[in-house]
Amino acid sequence: MARSLVVKVTCGAEEAERLNQGFTVAAAAAAAGAEVSLWLTGEAAWFGVPGRAEDFTLDLATPLDQLLSVVLDSGSVTVCSQCAARRGIVEADLREGVRIAGAAVFAEQVLGDGVQALVY
Repeated sequence: MARSLVVKVTCGAEEAERLNQGFTVAAAAAAAGAEVSLWLTGEAAWFGVPGRAEDFTLDLATPLDQLLSVVLDSGSVTVCSQCAARRGIVEADLREGVRIAGAAVFAEQVLGDGVQALVY
């Protein structure tokens, strides 16, 4: 069985390559059969809202909405509760399959046996 992977993306479009790298690693791990949990924090929280991933572009990169779909198909996507609140994002604003949760849930995930956590 593949290890679990928790990927936390802490930046938005202002750090396009780092943002895309986090999504790419999460999607690649999901496609390889790992249990993936993608966390969107800081400005990345906006990518939990419909249309935001579709509007993001980066030359020579797989479209962000496609990467997000791969993760949503087999894993989970979570927007940080404090980050969402600071931006006025509520559960009803999120794309289907994305949830809001806080630090306790994140800590529980990353402290699990066999879990690898990465932060971008």
